[in-house]
Amino acid sequence: MIHPTIDELTKGEFNRYELVVGVAKGARIVTDEYVEMRAEAQKLIDNHETDKPLSALIDAEYKDQKAVKIAIQKLSDGRFKMYRPEEETSESV
Repeated sequence: MIHPTIDELTKGEFNRYELVVGVAKGARIVTDEYVEMRAEAQKLIDNHETDKPLSALIDAEYKDQKAVKIAIQKLSDGRFKMYRPEEETSESV
């Protein structure tokens, strides 16, 4: 069985489609964070500010797992939250 379950992730507030979209957006955030970490680490190496290898400068969570899995875990832990944008109301003039 896959953990966390869809019901645990959505808590009955969102449907599966909304969950997929939310996790995809979270995975994009995770990927952007990884790219930033990697660029910063590469900059340190290029400037000879550290003797550590690139893999030691990147957070283990990001280098050992796929972005979607990390996004699901962050959603489950409460580090990511899903919400519906407020519906825009337009007034006729």
